[in-house]
Amino acid sequence: MTTHQRTAVVTGAARGIGAALAQRLAADGMAVAAVDLSAEACSDVVEAITSAGGTARAYAADVADEASVAGLVEAVAAELGPPTVLVNNAGVLRDNLLFRMSADDWDTVMNVHLRGHFLMSRAVQAHMTEQGWGRIVNISSTSALGNRGQANYAAAKAGIQGFTKTLAIELGKFGVTVNAIAPGLIETAMTRTTAERMGVPYEQFVEKAAQQIPVARTGTPEDIAAAASFFAREDASFVSGQVLYVAGGPRA
Repeated sequence: MTTHQRTAVVTGAARGIGAALAQRLAADGMAVAAVDLSAEACSDVVEAITSAGGTARAYAADVADEASVAGLVEAVAAELGPPTVLVNNAGVLRDNLLFRMSADDWDTVMNVHLRGHFLMSRAVQAHMTEQGWGRIVNISSTSALGNRGQANYAAAKAGIQGFTKTLAIELGKFGVTVNAIAPGLIETAMTRTTAERMGVPYEQFVEKAAQQIPVARTGTPEDIAAAASFFAREDASFVSGQVLYVAGGPRA
């Protein structure tokens, strides 16, 4: 086991899956940089981690902005230590059917997901290769397999899977593993947004979804955090380039 504390960066850490990811990695003994568009948005998750005896700091950054990402990684390295664990979780929805989807809807989703994953991974890999150890976990989605009203999101999430496999090939010899998690239906504020878009009451939306899932329930942010915890472990070093569907069954 390592004798020093690892530093993990979690993007989109203010709520939902990101907050659960940050708390789980802190519970695993890592110092966590909780990142969102505003540092204030991460105050609750940082408070939860520190009150439980963990180490965390809140940071503001726009993952789609090159200068913002560079400043973030520099600050984390100086204040918490070299970031050798990265969970690319930041994401947005701009759902619409193709004929109604604006170019802005497309670009916003591509920038936050694909460009954001690229910029963050490129910025931290220097620290990982220098340390000879690293873990990158990218958050994809079962929507990568196609989902009505999500041409932008599905394309971005499928792109993340190809990006993950390529980084695994490039970074493996430096002791860095790169894997992706594809969540199924996880109960978050984002899920509520989807239900609203479809004009379905949230409870009914969740109940109907659970009926289609083999384990007969919808997912929680903690389900995703558990998978990320595995990928980030010291002894998961022979697992790389994988896409793990955390969806309660074999299909989305």
